[in-house]
Amino acid sequence: MWRESRAIITVVCVCVGIYLGALSSALFAQTKPSGSGWQLGPDADTLKNPLTVDDKLLATGKSVFKDKCQRCHGPAGKGDGEDADPDAMGDMDLTVAKRADRNPDGVVFYKVMNGRRKPKMPVFKEELSKDQVWAVVAYVQTLRSMK
Repeated sequence: MWRESRAIITVVCVCVGIYLGALSSALFAQTKPSGSGWQLGPDADTLKNPLTVDDKLLATGKSVFKDKCQRCHGPAGKGDGEDADPDAMGDMDLTVAKRADRNPDGVVFYKVMNGRRKPKMPVFKEELSKDQVWAVVAYVQTLRSMK
């Protein structure tokens, strides 16, 4: 009886271990490090803003940007906000048009949602809804054309 119970417990433990390993792999695949500290989803390069970009959405994005982003990125997104990291101001400049190819909608979305440690970018997935983040994405993408 003891041997049978022990065998059942062993099988259950192996199954649970396999399940937990598969679950952690699936979770890791959802957001993976990009090498620069960003946690980007596997679809970051192809993910498009699901919201219709219009004046109302841009106004919402601008409002959220002013409230949450302007302190570091500055009022025009040039990386010159009062809390900007002086060593990373170039990276914080959202107006650089040549970075557009490296920062399509999905990449910007994940960067805002997940943040990174260094240079510091706050995590906003607990503070902002996905729609608010997409509104910020839409607004930030317009800053490149203002240069």
